[in-house]
Amino acid sequence: MKKFWNFVKNEDTSETELLFNGPISEDTWWGDEVTPALFRDELSKVSGNLTVWLNSPGGDVFAASQIYSMLKNHKGKVTVKIDGIAASAASVVAMAGDETLIAPTAMMMIHDPSTVATGNKADMEKAIELLEEVKESIINAYETKSHLSRNKIAKLMSDETWLNAKKALQLGFVDGILFTDKKDKPQAEPDEEEENDEPLKTEPTEEPDENEEEQKPDKQRKTPDSMIYSPSKTTASLMQKISASAPKGVPINQLDKRLALLK
Repeated sequence: MKKFWNFVKNEDTSETELLFNGPISEDTWWGDEVTPALFRDELSKVSGNLTVWLNSPGGDVFAASQIYSMLKNHKGKVTVKIDGIAASAASVVAMAGDETLIAPTAMMMIHDPSTVATGNKADMEKAIELLEEVKESIINAYETKSHLSRNKIAKLMSDETWLNAKKALQLGFVDGILFTDKKDKPQAEPDEEEENDEPLKTEPTEEPDENEEEQKPDKQRKTPDSMIYSPSKTTASLMQKISASAPKGVPINQLDKRLALLK
């Protein structure tokens, strides 16, 4: 068992802080009853408010889900502070904060869950169904925090979306930016679909004079059609996909049991 967390006492505030620095459970919690029990036991000894410092590229979604639930169940106020990166499964943990703050230089990333499964065609189809259910369970956490529509969140996940501090605040994934006095959220940009809902305004055109038409040659002058330009997505990946070492193949029956942990 490898601990990926650390509880420390802040001498200045006398409050307990929880540090996540690195992958969340490189080895899955599935079949491991010791690790989650140890985390729960250490968390239960914390009284009062808790600050969670989060810097993680992600990890096991089932571990992240259970940590999310434990933090949400904590009696004191939970403040999550993203000081580096909260990507993949780590972004789920970030949603557990009663208040979630992000450093100006930090990043968030959300994407679709993935797994490695073994078996025949039916097993692969079952794995796809399970991944869809896992995605829905993750959307539940994002929706509760951000209040974005499920369709909007699903699209962001499918696109593997990277969010800087201002964008994360704008979309509601965080409540504020660390080390700044401004608490107001940036004005949200309209969706492209909403922009395109408005009819295109065109200048009225005059009917051509018949005499002029006779004088013109048969060649027709081609003119470009009017177009509405909407801002294209400028969220280019700042880095390639975070790729941990390839996970071991997981039998479908175990994936099915894992999914039960999220419900």
